[in-house]
Amino acid sequence: MASIVLKRTQQKVSDTRFVAVQVTKSTCADTVYNAIKAGYRLLDGAGDYGNEKEAGEGVRRAIADGLVKREDLCDSRLWNTFHARDHVKQATKMQLGLWGIDYFDLFLIHFPIALKYVDPSHRYPPEWFGDDGKVYTQNTPMHETWGAMEELVDEKLVKNIGLSNCQGSLILDVLRYAKYEPQVLQVELHPYLSQEALVKLCKTFSIAVTAYSSFGPQSYVELGIDRDTPSLLQHDVTSAVAKTHGKSAAQVLLRWATQRGIAVIPKSNNFSRLSENLDCNSFDLSESELAALSALNINLRLNDPADIDSRLAIFA
Repeated sequence: MASIVLKRTQQKVSDTRFVAVQVTKSTCADTVYNAIKAGYRLLDGAGDYGNEKEAGEGVRRAIADGLVKREDLCDSRLWNTFHARDHVKQATKMQLGLWGIDYFDLFLIHFPIALKYVDPSHRYPPEWFGDDGKVYTQNTPMHETWGAMEELVDEKLVKNIGLSNCQGSLILDVLRYAKYEPQVLQVELHPYLSQEALVKLCKTFSIAVTAYSSFGPQSYVELGIDRDTPSLLQHDVTSAVAKTHGKSAAQVLLRWATQRGIAVIPKSNNFSRLSENLDCNSFDLSESELAALSALNINLRLNDPADIDSRLAIFA
């Protein structure tokens, strides 16, 4: 049974019909509904986004209108403050309640970082900081958190479990004791951060890879943390490839990933861009074009918790 579930989940991941739901509360329900209407089938949610209730409204509306079946959707993630065994189940049940569903198809550990527990009745999402603006870590090992994630599967609260923002050494550690192996790894991945060795490792162990921030610095401009890096959407290499194929630069960047067997989760509130992003598999890049885009790699990591606190340098 576990292998059947795994195969189905990896098929869904490789199908690339993902959309991130890290969007504003006011537009989230409509964005989710429109994404499902456009053809997306696996939603990338997280407690840290603070819009689970609204995302759930969009899902329920789409199901009621017959656009999709419940079993086609959706995933979420466990936040850092809920890594202790007792808190994993508590947080998961709360998140399911916000979504208005009885199970997650896929549930990921958001970061391999354990922070001090914050009672959801006090503050939710708890974010990175305590009430005084300081970061408080907690001594909860990944072994404990992963075991609690496996219990979610046994209790049918979650069908599949996985990791996010993890490097190879930690993945290998989890594989040593896992009863249920990670089915998915979600990481920052774009031509400025190609992660080729990590992708190869995951393929070796049949772990599907999902890329976030596929447009590189573009996702971080509004946050002011794009590190003044030239836009991949306007880069000469991307533009030249886009012109050759008569496609947008965004489609080229997404195809660079999907053609390598990597799923993508582009974020947009715009329906036409949602549809355009979904059409990224209607053409193939040549080997030289793939290589040219990969050659842009400068190991530029834009989402790094070490920027918050040096004790959180998980990519060091």
